Amino acid sequence: MPEISPRPIRFVHRGHAIALEGVPPTRTLLDWLREDARPRCTGTKEGCNEGDCGACTVLVAERDDAAPGGVAIRNINACLSFLPTLDGRAVLTVEDLPQPHPVQQALVECHGSQCGFCTPGFVMTMTALREAHAAAGTRPERPAIADALAGNLCRCTGYRPIVDAAERMFDRPDAPIDRAALRAQLDALAAQAPEMTLEDFAAQRLARPEARIVAGATDVALWVNKQFRDIGEPLWITRVPALRRIATDADGTLHIGAAASLEDAWAALAARWPALVEVWRRFASPPVRHAGTLGGNIANGSPIGDGAPVLIALDARIVLRRGPDTRTLALEDFYLDYMKNALAPGEFVERLVVPPSPEGTQLRAWKISKRFDSDISTVLMAAALRLDADGRIAAARLVFGGMAAITKRAAQTEAALRGRRWDETALQAAQVALAQDFRPLSDLRASASYRLAVSANLLRRLWLETRPDDPLPASATQVREFRA
Repeated sequence: MPEISPRPIRFVHRGHAIALEGVPPTRTLLDWLREDARPRCTGTKEGCNEGDCGACTVLVAERDDAAPGGVAIRNINACLSFLPTLDGRAVLTVEDLPQPHPVQQALVECHGSQCGFCTPGFVMTMTALREAHAAAGTRPERPAIADALAGNLCRCTGYRPIVDAAERMFDRPDAPIDRAALRAQLDALAAQAPEMTLEDFAAQRLARPEARIVAGATDVALWVNKQFRDIGEPLWITRVPALRRIATDADGTLHIGAAASLEDAWAALAARWPALVEVWRRFASPPVRHAGTLGGNIANGSPIGDGAPVLIALDARIVLRRGPDTRTLALEDFYLDYMKNALAPGEFVERLVVPPSPEGTQLRAWKISKRFDSDISTVLMAAALRLDADGRIAAARLVFGGMAAITKRAAQTEAALRGRRWDETALQAAQVALAQDFRPLSDLRASASYRLAVSANLLRRLWLETRPDDPLPASATQVREFRA
């Protein structure tokens, strides 16, 4: 087992600041709420214990000067949250809501609950949705409600009455969370335990090269919960403000800190490249995106991770830091083999750098999976294509996840396209070359032949949407319209 946390873990719970000492760092918030908290908070349920069902959903509040009242409130999975990740934050469970809460009343009126096991998780997600829109003075449409509920699973009721309740809750009297009181409590916590500088973290990492860097723990927690693995000594990265920063240079270059949440990072990417909205919405679920980080997704290096194909298509670079020294690699050069990367001992990912796309670049990214929401990718293709004035392919970056041991560019396919007029003959040549680029495996998600066939079909979809003669609008090639 990892060592006991070396200093108290401080967070706000049930309206009071608490300090936990002598707690194993891989103790999850879910287990603590149900077994150790006084009084026990058993409204938070354990279902899957892997961040899929949402029965354990709680709200986490943290200081954010750009958020309403200076407090950002988001829903996360308690089963994936190690207690140290809550340091300096506030936790709200279903027990914290005034009774009856407008969200709960709307669920009752719309018959949105049967067995009730999943209902507290739905209530917390819907509360986060209500808070976000109340602060913005907006009201979500049904597709946006469905996106917000993508991390909550109900096996009894069916989603129509739950979505009905999410609409009706906006007609109920307001019952806002007291952000001013939360901010005061969070400020007091920050004064007791200041956040770490980038230089201090780099020094810690250099001194502890074997430590496991942990951010949102949305992947590492599964090693503990499902595989009962000892993760060794953890090194927490989320308390480093410089690593959570997202900024844009004067020339349009986007810098995404390694500890920036998946939600914030994808929001920044989709604001620049609207074609990424669908992948953003389908990347895990909102609770996972609120806790997990893009830097963690990239450093993990899974060949079916959804971040790497998109970033490589955008010609992103990765900045690695070791002590005071940094070096920069093209992201595609970061991956060496299955789950192996170019990190040296004592080195860590500092940030991702995404340059502006050359004028005229058309970007597309599509995910194929068994489920539409909250599912692992079978194949993900990201493509950046630029045509010249004659309709010939001036540049092409075609990147696939799920087709090899690492996220990989289709080099022969790109070569088959460059300089050719973007017509069906070129498409067919690209589809032939694709089979030379990849020899995918068969596994539980798909057979090798399926992966090759669907990848070839994605190339056709790319051609249909980007061909110089009569390109189809995205609405003609997708079932549902996605908007940022």
